[in-house]
Amino acid sequence: MKLITDEMKGFLANSSMIRKMFEAGIELKKKYGEENVYDFSLGNPDLPPPPEVKQALEEIAARADQPFAIGYMPNAGYPALREKLAAHISKEQRVAVPGSHVLFTCGAAGGINVFFHAVLERGDEVICPAPYFVEYGFYADNHGGKLVPVQSKEFTFELDLEKLEQAFTPQTRAVILNSPNNPTGRIYTRAELEGLAQIIRKKEQEYNRVIYVVSDEPYRFLNFDGAELPSMFELFDHCVIIGSYSKNLSLAGERLGYVAVSPKVEGAQELLGALILCNRILGFVNAPALAQQILDRCMESQVDLEIYRKRREAMAKILRDAGVEFTMPSGAFYFFPKSPVPDDRKFVEALLEERVLAVPGSGFGTPGYVRMAFCVSTKVIEGAAESVKRAVQKLTR
Repeated sequence: MKLITDEMKGFLANSSMIRKMFEAGIELKKKYGEENVYDFSLGNPDLPPPPEVKQALEEIAARADQPFAIGYMPNAGYPALREKLAAHISKEQRVAVPGSHVLFTCGAAGGINVFFHAVLERGDEVICPAPYFVEYGFYADNHGGKLVPVQSKEFTFELDLEKLEQAFTPQTRAVILNSPNNPTGRIYTRAELEGLAQIIRKKEQEYNRVIYVVSDEPYRFLNFDGAELPSMFELFDHCVIIGSYSKNLSLAGERLGYVAVSPKVEGAQELLGALILCNRILGFVNAPALAQQILDRCMESQVDLEIYRKRREAMAKILRDAGVEFTMPSGAFYFFPKSPVPDDRKFVEALLEERVLAVPGSGFGTPGYVRMAFCVSTKVIEGAAESVKRAVQKLTR
């Protein structure tokens, strides 16, 4: 007798390589000891939250005996906190964003699913530069849509505007951008984004339909070289920003995200009403109360960027010393180096034999590369140096 759908069987067969490598790491750690395994597979920030988070938790705990202290709130989140976040986003975007244009969600992933449920019709297409976060395809499929990956320029991962323009069809409903990017660390420049904005305006007129830009920004604060992060609300006419506090407050397990709708969107209240309803009917109901209350006290705090910067330098050194080609990531906490052989899975297997865990680039829609997360201690990164060298030598000698 059939237990699950054929579609889900297919998903399971091709499930995320990130998770597969993470699970392989658990087995290796059991066998060799955690200190002898170098796990760069999962973007799970290891830094403790800033001290302000502990203080916030103590304050919340002191009030936990009051009625409704951790109860339901409006589906979009605490109203005063929405206003506070809107003021924060207004500074980042250099555009005045009212509190009514912001809602809290269960992580950025929840926010993307809420948005897609509100705007996608069956058969609609979502364009996405590749490499891309592997679960975007599932998120679009969840709501009847189809992800359309478009390869970025080789090695530098700049947007290929010519290829992107060719990907638009009358079914295009959205373009999803992730900058700083997972897995490449690329921060898209103003020139790239202005070129894309021109294409989208032209296609909106041609197809007589709104084409949204979804700016997925959980890594916004991880900008190592002070690169410009252009205002997406200034550049694009129909834009939503989706972010989370998983990385900058090290609260990944609390699943606190948000959606902000540009004030330039005509009829934005209809879209916001749909998003708030979707937050409820998809089963999220509201973002976690504790996480929202923490954020209310810690919005201007973040973990120490300098720690991640030093880890980036350490990872660059071991790759360089091993003879691995890479483009230095400007943001996020991933390297996306080129595999020394065309088959990226062979490189991952060679690394695995040396107890180093990485993820094949093919899992991110771009074969020939691997992803290595450097949100681990410098000791772990430096400890992997000889293992990475040996893996490369096995494949190239």
